[in-house]
Amino acid sequence: MQRYFLPTVVENQFTLPADINHHLATVLRAVIGTKAEFVLPDQTVFIGQVIAKESGALVLEKLANIDSHVELPVAATIIAGVPKGDKKAELVVQKATELGVTEIIFVATDWSVAKWDGKAAKKIERLQKIANGAAEQAHRTIIPTIKYAPSLTTILALTFDHKLIAWEEAAKDGEKATLAQVLADTQYGETIACVFGPEGGLSPKEVAQLTTIGYQVAGLGPRILRTETAPLYWLSAISFAMELA
Repeated sequence: MQRYFLPTVVENQFTLPADINHHLATVLRAVIGTKAEFVLPDQTVFIGQVIAKESGALVLEKLANIDSHVELPVAATIIAGVPKGDKKAELVVQKATELGVTEIIFVATDWSVAKWDGKAAKKIERLQKIANGAAEQAHRTIIPTIKYAPSLTTILALTFDHKLIAWEEAAKDGEKATLAQVLADTQYGETIACVFGPEGGLSPKEVAQLTTIGYQVAGLGPRILRTETAPLYWLSAISFAMELA
């Protein structure tokens, strides 16, 4: 069943915002009796059913609320060095949303080749739409927030319960305990963040800045992962450790 996020609370009978109405009515060819799932801003999920069409606008009626326990037990933030090419950023946003991320912050780092200066707002708008669609597809109850930071200095002021750096040098050195230990110490409802470098990695200066304020360097296995792969590995590890183990 298709899922949509509604921007406001609705009455027992309701109509849809224009973009959602277009998708349900035109793309999915809804008819009287068609049902869909809807998520309210407070994460309440209910089933709505089409009861009428009025000049192209669908009129729906609320049926029953449904339980939907699909979110990761922690709020996970990806802090990613701006990657080369829009496709990589889009891939990270889409797949990380499916895997349960809460927030993604793309940041200009020392060794970032791509520059978003002057283009960041438009890129973030595009990436947020991708997150919206992926959240609907994955039947999430929240839509991840996508942001841009012009430098790592902005990130240093953010607070999280647990803070990691995925650094390729740690993987090369065979470090394999930190991620497992941090996840073992992480409690439901806490916040956790991980910093990932762009294609060239993080500079030693950036790693030093982060470790000074409590970030822990962690290896993500013995193989060197691409900048778009590492965040997905990390989210999968969180899911395994806290949802499946």
